[in-house]
Amino acid sequence: MVAHLNDGFDIESLVPGFRPPPQVAAPADAHLDEAHLDETLAAADRDMRHWTSGVQGPLLPGTDAHRRETCRMFRDTFNPYRPAVLAWPDLEPAALARIVALPIWDIAVQTEGKARLRMAAYAGTVPEPDMRAALALNAWEEHRHKEVLARMVAAYGIRLAPEAPCPRPRDTEWAYLVTGYSECIDSFFAFGLFEVARRSGLFPDELVDTFEPVMQEECRHILLFANWIAWHRARLSPWRRLRFEAKVAAVWAFLVRERIGLALAVEGAPAQDNNFTLNGAQAVAAEAPTVRDLLALCLRENDRRFAGYDARLLRPETVPRLARLVLHALRLPGRGRN
Repeated sequence: MVAHLNDGFDIESLVPGFRPPPQVAAPADAHLDEAHLDETLAAADRDMRHWTSGVQGPLLPGTDAHRRETCRMFRDTFNPYRPAVLAWPDLEPAALARIVALPIWDIAVQTEGKARLRMAAYAGTVPEPDMRAALALNAWEEHRHKEVLARMVAAYGIRLAPEAPCPRPRDTEWAYLVTGYSECIDSFFAFGLFEVARRSGLFPDELVDTFEPVMQEECRHILLFANWIAWHRARLSPWRRLRFEAKVAAVWAFLVRERIGLALAVEGAPAQDNNFTLNGAQAVAAEAPTVRDLLALCLRENDRRFAGYDARLLRPETVPRLARLVLHALRLPGRGRN
């Protein structure tokens, strides 16, 4: 029997022993005044963005210290905001029309649901308790992102297409790699596009601020993924390492095909799956940035979001390196402004 997201498979069943972390209660729930709530959330936001290990010396991939500190980072930087607490500002008609018209909501909601299942399914196979817990928390946060989006589309009357059930992956490692690398790609561009939207003034500051914790959580997610894959890779025997690298290469090939629309994605999903960043690129500013300016902004925002975390933890490098290569090519003599 095929298991689907709506078939009762939750993170607790996929990862035995996992318990959802506590979240900040709404004032009505905990009899807190709004000032105290705002102060609590602001402190959590600061803590989410800055973390340094107390361990001395390098954190070498594959070592117990590297694994422990990676997991500690993810645990210590958890932001306990509750989607029900997030305020959705009233929008002027023009701003509301722009929000509703963005061609991203169906794919965004479905992508978060798939990420939740795929991450939790893989986490359940990890024998190390702290890494298993970190990956399960990552899956739980993906579900929270979906809840944030669901509450937003409900608040603004955005209609979503029916969500197709997502089957439980047969190869959990493949599914986790696809999800992790997809987030590395999409987050890099989302960081820049989010800043473009903020600068454009087309969307209220309150709405941009509401989504800010979600954007920083994506930074934490890909930081965890980059360090998990380095730790995992370093522990493999030469033969298993060869097989793993072949799988990674196949994942990248799949993602490239997915994004340029040359083939259908796995599990029956359409080729645009996970491509909501690119689909919405032209809708976040009155004047779309040039390729050069957008890539430069993505690089700056990527560096800014990672700046507060211990420099000994590895960062995702593939997409930033490719962006720098493209920027270099665009600056060569004879190249026009793109």
